Formats: sequence, structure tokens, C-alpha cells
Amino acid sequence: MGSNAIQYLSQQEGFDCQQKKHFKQMDVKSEAHKFGGVSSDEDEDGQESLQLASPSATSGLEHCITAPVGAERNPLIADDDIKLFRSMTEKRAFPRQDTILDKLAEKAKQLIASLVKIQNDGTVEVDLERSASVAPELLELQSFAELTVSESLSSESKKSVPRLQIVILVVGTRGDVQPFLAIAKRLQEYGHHVRLATHANFKTFVKSAGVEFYPLGGDPRVLAGYMARNKGLIPSGPTEISVQRKQLKAIIDSLLPACTAPDMETSVPFRAQAMIANPPAYGHVHVAEALGVPLHIFFTMPWTPTYEFPHPLAHVPQSAGYWLSYIIVDLLIWWGMRRIINNFRKTTLNLVPIAYFSMYRGSISHLPTSYMWSPHVVPKPSDWGPLVDVVGYCFLNLASKYQPREDFVQWIQKGPPPLYFGFGSMPLEDPKRTTDVILEALKDTEQRGIIDRGWGNLGNLAELSDNVFLLEECPHDWLFPQCSAVVHHGGAGTTATGLKAGCPTTIVPFFGDQFFWGDRIYQKELGPSPIPISQINVQNLSNAIRFMLQPEVKSRAMEIAKLIENEDGVAAAVDAFHRHLPDELPLPIPSPVEEDHLNPLQWFFLQVGRFCCTPCGGV
Repeated sequence: MGSNAIQYLSQQEGFDCQQKKHFKQMDVKSEAHKFGGVSSDEDEDGQESLQLASPSATSGLEHCITAPVGAERNPLIADDDIKLFRSMTEKRAFPRQDTILDKLAEKAKQLIASLVKIQNDGTVEVDLERSASVAPELLELQSFAELTVSESLSSESKKSVPRLQIVILVVGTRGDVQPFLAIAKRLQEYGHHVRLATHANFKTFVKSAGVEFYPLGGDPRVLAGYMARNKGLIPSGPTEISVQRKQLKAIIDSLLPACTAPDMETSVPFRAQAMIANPPAYGHVHVAEALGVPLHIFFTMPWTPTYEFPHPLAHVPQSAGYWLSYIIVDLLIWWGMRRIINNFRKTTLNLVPIAYFSMYRGSISHLPTSYMWSPHVVPKPSDWGPLVDVVGYCFLNLASKYQPREDFVQWIQKGPPPLYFGFGSMPLEDPKRTTDVILEALKDTEQRGIIDRGWGNLGNLAELSDNVFLLEECPHDWLFPQCSAVVHHGGAGTTATGLKAGCPTTIVPFFGDQFFWGDRIYQKELGPSPIPISQINVQNLSNAIRFMLQPEVKSRAMEIAKLIENEDGVAAAVDAFHRHLPDELPLPIPSPVEEDHLNPLQWFFLQVGRFCCTPCGGV
């Protein structure tokens, strides 16, 4: 549910001043005025602010050695000859882009109002044809920015990696937490002290894996329910905004203690020397700035601008707008959170507030970023530089410890492999109707089926036929190999596990990146075209089942399963984390960036921010 959290973050804060003027021109649904009218409540709860100490020296840190992907890993054996490949962004001399960027700053209102249309299905439409006068300058800006972000040098160095106190911040559902838990366990093998901070709902899950747990605020069930009711970027009413603002504040307020507070059960001191986070833990970059520690982003959906496909939360009619869609989504999220983040920076972190556009603060393009999917499913785009890695799927082996119910095993062995139906953490508006559709489709195709109840209460019926088994709490990595095909919501983790098991897949997306993964499955001919949850009916589902049961579809699914089986995404993820660590730890607190050294993207947003915010008299 990583994308769910991202969308939820973008909905929290009302647009003020110039933002209202921009979005009055947009074609949005009728509730837009409710969103635009919301103002942020300043947080005056007296929370203790961070007192920053001078960064400690690196002396005294124990060290471990990272190994290349695919190597045998024994953390007890030191090998000083193992090489780390350091990536260094090349410092290039850019011609001044004053003319282009000044034009863009002057057209800021036209840019936002003309290019962006907020859709009701949870996406942002970015249409260059609606703003032909701005498009040429935008495309020219992209060419400059591409050089800055993508062109880099790679240098080789030999060094050991210090054994660190590492905090992993994860906002989302269990499917989001699971790959990070696999990474945490592998990092511990290298001698690192790892703390995984996520929602209290997953305390038992994390601790049972032998990883230290710290609770983050927010309830993923509340978040998922909100996303099911509000699929667009505009909340459906003031009550919704109030509920979710409390969720967001709880998450943000819990980030600093997660990085600095002693263990809540043992009182053992902890202070993060390095951070790993997913983008929905949106305060991560600000806490890292305050503590002066390196931050590495891991995510299961694309968040780095590319020309090869649009942002998963955007609908872009023209391929020329793909890259721009990432910028637009980042800005919308930043605008939605700006007041909450600035209050957090001022009252908790003792950092200066951030201006309206402020140096493109929503972007992660300047941070080491690792994407947790197989390059055989989505190859690394050619315009992503060495700061970005596609490491592969990060699986947590749960099947080896799972003991299935005897009646379930007997049911599976009674007949041919069944189909799986489950929507994980997605709440259903009408679970009975959805269950009836599944039962009728199974009857129509003469197949057996497993119905996973999930958070949506699917399959809640008094009686089921012998061809259907109602299931709860079963690891997918044990279950999916027993199935002929799978039908699910398209969460990144569920999709990965189905592909690894060689299962043809039908994705029933609810919102967010689920549409992205549904499209990838269809393009790879591993399943039919995705069926949005609003369009699920007996005919569509029956046709999808027949498509998946074709021998050639199964053959393609088995081929990609073999490729995924030969990958070690967890090893690659840990290697990427080690490889991108700075030469000296901890990092000094960064000094303000001088305007003369800004890259084109930073300079552009600084100028637009000045242009837009001068009438407001504030940052």
C-alpha cells in the first residue's frame, strides 16, 4: 500500500493563497472547494524539539565488509580486498538557463492550471496538448535536468563498511513492510544494529523475525479505508480531511523518536547513524537533515523521473510528458503537506522552514534510490543514473515455517490446482457482491477456488460449496505454488510472489500503482488486461480465468519465474545500501546551497517559488 500512503499524503493539506487561484481553473470534481478551503492547524502541543549535538567522529566504529551481488556471504569473514563501486554525481558546468526558467516562472499559473487535471480514479492527468505555449520550455528544461540527474561518473574504491545503527522507516501495509524486513535481517548478518520502525499493527510480525521494532504513528487500516473511499487527489469532504490529518500528524511526529529513542522494552540506547525509508514516510529527508545522517530510499514503485513511462499516479496521453508527470506529482504532494512539514521542521527539528516550491523538495532524485522489483519485469530505464538501482524482488521466506491446517491440505489434494482470489488490505464496499461474482465465475469456468478473506471481509458466507475454500492468514509464498492462477489487487508484493510462483495473474486494481502493475502483467502477456474493482462482474472475471488457463500463458509465467528464482534482490539491496554510503560517517549537517551552484531543476523551483509567494508575504 505504499502508493496508498503517497496519495493520502498528497490529500492532507489545503492549498493556500496562490494555490487556490491555480486550482480554481482546474477541472476537478465538485468537492474541490472543500479541499482548497482547508487550512493547517499549527501544532502547538509543546513537543520537545531536537537538540542537535555535533557529529561524532567515526573512530571506534566496528567495520564489516560488503560483498558483490551473488557472492557467498559470511559476515564473520573479513576481506579487505572486496571492492565497492562508489557513484559520484558528475559536476558539470551548465550554461545559464535564465531565459528558459524566467519564462517558466512567469507562466507558473498557466503551467499548473493548464497541464494538470485531477482525476477521480486516483491519478493526475498531465496533458501537454492543453498547454502548447509552455510545452517547448518544459521539454527544454527536461533536457537540462536530465544531464544533471542522469549523467554521472563511477569510481572504484576499496573500503570497509562501518557497523552502523540503522533505522528503517516504513509507512504502509504488511505488503510494504515485508520486503524491508527481509533487508533488515540481511543487514543484521553484517553486524549492523537494525531497527525497523513501522505501524504498531506489525509489531509481532517484525519481532518474530528477530528484528528490533519501534512503533510509528498512523493506522494502516484507517489509511486503506480512506483510500478506498477517496480514490482521487481531492478528499470527499471535511470529515475525511480531519481524520487523515490526524493520521499524518501521528506518522510525522513519530519519526524522530524512531531514529533517536531507546528501545521501548529494553531501554537500550539507539541513535540512527544511517536511514532507510520508503517515500510514504515523508518526513524522512527532514529527520536525516537534522541528524546529519545518510538516507537511502527503497520503494516498490517508480518515483524517479524517466522518459520511458509515466508516474504510476499519473495519466499522461503523450509520451513527451512522462518525465514531467513525476515533477507534477511531487509538487502536488509537497503542496499538500507543506504546512505540516514546516511545523515539524521548526518546532521539532529546529530547522528553517521550506519555501513554497523550494528547491524541488519533493524529489528523491538526489538521493540513493533502490527499486525492489525484478529487472525482468520492469528493466531499469536508460535515463536513471548510478544513484538508482533496480535490485530485484526482496522476498521474506515465510513458507518454511508455515504449518497449514490439515483440512486445507486435504482439500488442495482432492482435485486440480485451484485459483486464488484475494484483495489483501483493500477494503470492499460490497464484499458480498464481490464474493458472489467470484463464486459465479468459478461455476461458469468449472474451476476450484481459494478465497482469502483479507481486510475486505471477502467470502463472509454461511455456506460454501466443496469447490471453494475460505482462507485466512496464509503466507503467499507457501500458497501460490499450490495454485493454477491468482486474482488479486495488484499490490507490489503480492504481484511479485505470484510471478515467482509461476502463476498467471489477473489484477483487479483499486487505485495507485496497482494499475501500473496490472499494465505490466498484461504487456508481458502473463495475464489479461486488468479489471478495475468497479468493473468486476461475472463475464469479465470468467473471461480472465479462461485467459489465464491457456497453456501458453502458464508457459510464459514459468519462464519469468525461473528468471526471478535466479535473482537475490535482498543481497542486491544490501549491496546497494553499502555501496552508496558516504566515505565518512556520520555526515556533517549540510550547509545551505548557494544559488550559483543550483542545478536547473533547483533553480527553476526557487524562481517559481519567489514569483508565486511574493504576493503572500511568506515562504
